[in-house]
Amino acid sequence: MLTLKLISEETERVIKGLEKKHFAGAKEAIDKVLEFDKTRRECQQKLDSNKQQQNQLSKQIGGLMKEGKKDEANEIKNKVAALKVADKTLQEEMEKAQNDMTEVLLTIPNIANDDVPEGKDASQNVIVKEGGTKPTFEGEALCHWDLCKQYNLVDFDLGVKITGAGFPIYIGKMARFQRALEAFFLEEARKSGYLEVQPPLLVNQASGLGTGQLPDKEGQMYHVQADDLYLIPTAEVPVTNIFRDEILDEKELPIKRCAYSSCFRREAGSYGKDVRGLNRLHQFDKVEIVRIDTPQHSYESLNEMLEHVESLLQKLELPYHILRLCGGDMSFTSAICYDFEVWSAAQKRWLEVSSVSNFESYQANRLHCRYRKAEDKKIELCHTLNGSALALPRIVAAIIENNQTPEGIRVPKALVPYCGFEMLDDKNF
Repeated sequence: MLTLKLISEETERVIKGLEKKHFAGAKEAIDKVLEFDKTRRECQQKLDSNKQQQNQLSKQIGGLMKEGKKDEANEIKNKVAALKVADKTLQEEMEKAQNDMTEVLLTIPNIANDDVPEGKDASQNVIVKEGGTKPTFEGEALCHWDLCKQYNLVDFDLGVKITGAGFPIYIGKMARFQRALEAFFLEEARKSGYLEVQPPLLVNQASGLGTGQLPDKEGQMYHVQADDLYLIPTAEVPVTNIFRDEILDEKELPIKRCAYSSCFRREAGSYGKDVRGLNRLHQFDKVEIVRIDTPQHSYESLNEMLEHVESLLQKLELPYHILRLCGGDMSFTSAICYDFEVWSAAQKRWLEVSSVSNFESYQANRLHCRYRKAEDKKIELCHTLNGSALALPRIVAAIIENNQTPEGIRVPKALVPYCGFEMLDDKNF
């Protein structure tokens, strides 16, 4: 959530940052916030003035009673009573203005950082780096869904029978391969200084609000109505919420956490070739990295996170590129975002496997996640960051398609110690 201080002091910059993200009605929303804040402040000033008058008048009552001026004392008592009635009305008006302002603030996305490129959609994202070499084949490469069927690695139809589309069942070596990827990603994160946590897979509404999934993405989350809990769309939600309502010491920062979890997304409105096979699932596994840092060092943290994700793709021997997202393709909460995409040899297109974002103080303001400065002990909002490191389904799809051979799927060398075999096939379960 944008801070009121930022909106009040840098109104034009905020509006421009929202317009860069193509947020409809940016100026109108900001004007509403400022109007509600004006009403709230006016009510507070009147309340303060009333309290001051009440204190002054109350002091007079005792003296008048001692002097036997009962009528004058009663008259002042009536004034005090009238001021108290007015106080109640002012308090209600002030609370309404505060609630109305908060309601609007929750619908306003984060503003785009100055380095975010202009653009309306994904076609205007900017490639900032490329790596790896696209594989070549003598004939046509097979798509991963055909290879999964050929080697009995993933059963999509059985998942439909048990649950529905988007819930595949992993079989034999593929089940072991999934665990190997998870272990590899977590071990690489540990080596980079991330402390692993195992978070809950369901969160309450306060957690969803804290990281910005609610109310923006409510329709994309699975909601357990009986308990008013939400299945997590990413481990970012529970892990970042560990620090909700906390005041951290500057010497503790940056805080680095990682977590493996299943993720659940309704993916409403998705259709076509983008959802076939492992391309877009309702349930999938992912390792997430999260950082809490100071505003002065958060972009240094962002660069380190980008380097970490890039190193994973290099070790997996996958061709990749890194995109800096344009304003129109960014998430609700991010101030700047980089996507990593890997090449899919059979589908002949790039598949997104990671997003790494700096939210600056936007999430921290919602979370009340703050830190105490070492120098002057002042308390300020932290910056929060997160990234996928990595999401499994499309990584698996790319590995399968890019490493297919007549004998099976070649396992990248970095993963062999984790899974115990060199080929993904239907032999030696």
